[in-house]
Amino acid sequence: MAAFNLGPHGRRSEAHRPVVMGRHGVVCAGHHAAALAGVTTLQRGGDAVDAAVAVAAALNVAEPNMSGIGGDGFITLYRRAANRVEVVNATGPAPALATLERYLPDGIPMKGIRSASVPGLLDGWLEAQGRYGRLSLRTVFEPAIDLADNGLPVSHKLAGAIAGEAMFGEFATSQPIFWPEGRPAAAGNLLFQRELARTFRGLADHGRDYFYRGPVARAVDALSREHGGALRYEDFAGYQCRWQDPIQTTYRGRTVFESPPNSSGHVLLQELNLVEGFDLASLGWLSAEAIHMMVEAKKLAFADRERYLADPDFVAVPVDALLSKRYAAERRRAIDPERAAPPNSVAAGTPVRAQRVPEDTTCFVVVDGDGNAVCQLQSLQTGFGSALVAGNTGVLLNNRMTYWHLDPDHPDCLAPGKRVRHTMNTAMVFDAPPAGSPGPGPLLLVLGTPGADTQVQTNLQMITAALDFGLDPSEAVEAPRWRHLQNPTESTVPHTCRDALTLEARFPTEVREGLVERRHPVQVIGPWAATGSAMVIRHDPGTGVLYGAADPRRDGHALAW
Repeated sequence: MAAFNLGPHGRRSEAHRPVVMGRHGVVCAGHHAAALAGVTTLQRGGDAVDAAVAVAAALNVAEPNMSGIGGDGFITLYRRAANRVEVVNATGPAPALATLERYLPDGIPMKGIRSASVPGLLDGWLEAQGRYGRLSLRTVFEPAIDLADNGLPVSHKLAGAIAGEAMFGEFATSQPIFWPEGRPAAAGNLLFQRELARTFRGLADHGRDYFYRGPVARAVDALSREHGGALRYEDFAGYQCRWQDPIQTTYRGRTVFESPPNSSGHVLLQELNLVEGFDLASLGWLSAEAIHMMVEAKKLAFADRERYLADPDFVAVPVDALLSKRYAAERRRAIDPERAAPPNSVAAGTPVRAQRVPEDTTCFVVVDGDGNAVCQLQSLQTGFGSALVAGNTGVLLNNRMTYWHLDPDHPDCLAPGKRVRHTMNTAMVFDAPPAGSPGPGPLLLVLGTPGADTQVQTNLQMITAALDFGLDPSEAVEAPRWRHLQNPTESTVPHTCRDALTLEARFPTEVREGLVERRHPVQVIGPWAATGSAMVIRHDPGTGVLYGAADPRRDGHALAW
């Protein structure tokens, strides 16, 4: 086993922050103000879902480059009393006017109104909070309204992101907010979003119709018509999020739940099925041998995603077959323990198809004192989405259209009303249930991360860190991280990349050399340069204590009560 710097809080692996511990609730989020909004909501008597919506709204203000109500997301909820896991699919479809012909031959632009699809996130918030929340929507939105109205000090991370978005200088509705006085807001400046605060007040007073059938929908329609976009009022008025059952597999006796298609959640479950056949613990924590097995499993699962995953309303996605242990055993035979599969050599498998059943991002996790849990991913797609604010609403629109393929033979090809394939995936892990007991056993882990195609790779690393190697949440999120790039499976247009295995520089030399010997195309990046802002809460079923950690690679914070 390679030697690692443990840092001030590491026991088995590097950790520079302590794990937070609580009994009444834990919130891990991408900004301290959002984590505080969640804990304060719990202290006011709110449910985990109230806290999650408070966090989500505060992140819209504090982390505007990552998510907002102009975007979309997935919400996985665990209700302890019912011992039930549910998923809210709050992803929006392509607009009715977004035909393949409309985007050919010029392609899909990265920014501007033509890059925007129908925002679904807000409807998901309101559906979840309406079903399970205990507090008024006005109370839940209070922290976000205060931050937006009275100004938020811009962090160094956010300042760098704002300075890097040149389109703010081009859009008249965006520039006054993010580039006041014609230049980017700098670290320590106050960022005011008073128009967004007004929109949140309108939502608190009038509900979803304020957004989907009222001023926001009309503002987007006018903006879209003015600039040649495809979005229309009717796209908003006809939108409805969906309640769905999660998909699941078992990993070393535990049950792992994920969000279903059009999410990439099945990829993580396939990866776990594949590596379950190897004794990772005996190979050693962060050893070249263990990393090699995980990377090779990732390649196989991504090849299957490219072949099979799309909106199940349009394409028959064989989820049950892809997640079968028999299929994993067949695919596992393609993994050579001593040599990486060469680029372009990994093909999709051929699972026995199930019958069709008509069916840059932020992550945060919440567990309340009653044991209810939320894992939520929400996104504008790339940083600041389209970079375009919808009129005087303060709402940044997404650029989710950039996930579409324009090849008619690809399962994820653009079509009006179709939901694009998403990288967002929300994960929960439960212990084995008692014999004869319905539903999952006790909650063990709630986790996730942003990072596009990195997400299922990081989640694989965190789950194996916890279950195979016994790492605590801080060690799992702060560990040196790898990411594999696999041409042509990238989600964002043009969907191509150079094959590479990127390793943070904190990996010891012998680990890098061991991967090079196995013919991995290793590229070393900065010591904390991996994409993602991972969040983990661990629950101890014996004591009821909650342990939380947030990734230091961004502005993440974990707070406990």
